[in-house]
Amino acid sequence: MAAAIVSLTLEEFNAQYAHEHGYEYWFGEVVQKGMPTWLHGLLQAILAEFFHKLGYASGSEIDLRIDPQWQPRPDVTAALEIEQPYPTKPVDIVAEVLSDDPMTKVFEKCRNYARIGIPQVFVFDPQSKTAWEWSTKTDNLERIQTLHLGNGSTLEVCDILASNSAQMSQTSSVDPFPR
Repeated sequence: MAAAIVSLTLEEFNAQYAHEHGYEYWFGEVVQKGMPTWLHGLLQAILAEFFHKLGYASGSEIDLRIDPQWQPRPDVTAALEIEQPYPTKPVDIVAEVLSDDPMTKVFEKCRNYARIGIPQVFVFDPQSKTAWEWSTKTDNLERIQTLHLGNGSTLEVCDILASNSAQMSQTSSVDPFPR
């Protein structure tokens, strides 16, 4: 017998999960995010750094409190202006890094980002070294080689992924337990 899904109000979710990492509120349900790997975590940091260098304030795992029925925590959030303490209006960019989440959830998340007014939604796969941007015209992820950002900046996917590979190589060669 399948377990019954317990519906929570936003207040109940915040009381139980607001200070817990890895949970999002999706239309009354608690959704657990996939556990990030080193590759995932490094790519989050690199994306935030690249966005910052291009004029955006950026951070990871920031609650978006734009829609009281759906409150995700994107892997990376970037905005030209910071709203404190949490964004309640659409931010400029969100980026998701694939881990073990099913693609149906990734598509649903991208659709909801577009629905709440976020103009640029990017998805990165560090394993296959590919990236996509959500298209509201096609209601689909479109493969990209270059990020054309809303502030007029561009960013090459190959530069992002090369930086991620370099970080992984650097950290992989370090002995975590030197003698």
